[in-house]
Amino acid sequence: MSNKERKKKKPILKTILLVVFLALCATLGFAVWNVFDSLKPVQTESEVVEFEVGEGASVTSLTKQLEEAGIIKNAKIAYYFVRMNNLGDLKAGKFKIDKSWDLEKIFTTLNDQSAIVIENVPVTIIEGDWAKDIAYKISETLDNVTYDDLIALWSDHEWLSSIMDDYPFLTESIFDEDIRIPLEGYLAPETYYFDIDMNAEEATRMILDQTLTVFNQFKEQIEASEYTRHQIYTLASIIQYEAGTNEEDLKLIAGVFYNRLKIDMALQSSVTVCYAIDFDKENDNWQACEVNSQFDSPYNTYMYPGLPPGPIENPGVKALEAVLNPTESNYYYFMADVYGDGTVYYAETLEEHNQNVAKYLGQ
Repeated sequence: MSNKERKKKKPILKTILLVVFLALCATLGFAVWNVFDSLKPVQTESEVVEFEVGEGASVTSLTKQLEEAGIIKNAKIAYYFVRMNNLGDLKAGKFKIDKSWDLEKIFTTLNDQSAIVIENVPVTIIEGDWAKDIAYKISETLDNVTYDDLIALWSDHEWLSSIMDDYPFLTESIFDEDIRIPLEGYLAPETYYFDIDMNAEEATRMILDQTLTVFNQFKEQIEASEYTRHQIYTLASIIQYEAGTNEEDLKLIAGVFYNRLKIDMALQSSVTVCYAIDFDKENDNWQACEVNSQFDSPYNTYMYPGLPPGPIENPGVKALEAVLNPTESNYYYFMADVYGDGTVYYAETLEEHNQNVAKYLGQ
């Protein structure tokens, strides 16, 4: 090969090498750019989505799912990022992820147990809870419900009228102008598992569905009673307040009140005074109710004959059963030994009752 030919080939070789070098640089540059770009958010605008990490999910499968869901840009780069940054301790559960987050924020969140979205939360309504207590419990638990939302809904005549066909235990009686909260007495005690995102109406309907289940257990007896549905629930709430959960006392006290109603004798139940004055149950100062028998309220059964305008708390199954199956007796009076073991003492006459009061409460 002549020198002239060799000289021609050198520029060609240099050109090829230069092209190869530039190509390698471009490829490397693109690769580096791609890596750094993949660490960035998929979008700048905030968009929160829900993403679930399955039990025992691997980093490989999870990064693929994230890419398919449009939450990250590149599954392979995310995989190596997780491994290099010790972010592989993924928690099982549902998470709220914002597409405007970068890779580090996303996987830090998926490693955080406290970031798991709680879907169902328990709220327990106990026998004897007031509507306002229940509203407080629910509002403290659910994200989208306030105390005022619930009280307003439970007093909304238009909404309540619209659901009456679904819940036959609700009657026009709940719209009595003297009633404090129309749904008082109809919020069935139970432990409910609410969806954390439920609104006031959804949560209320879940409770009323349980109330309907209980109502249906006693529907035939309620319909056969000489008292209305509203009166049955009202009386059940009073004996629930008076007797707590003691089945024997629930039935005996129900019998006492029936005896009084039959002869048009005032119920004279101090717990109705407790409700009338909006007594704070937490203080357990029962004397506050006993000494306020002249407190003027339609709920006060010392001042007004018969049953109060509506329930004074939310009764449980045993209280409803007691009202429908009372223990018959000749008793017209009863009192509880609040200074002792809480035993309830019954009497047929006022004289006998006064003797019991003097003996057990005369301190």
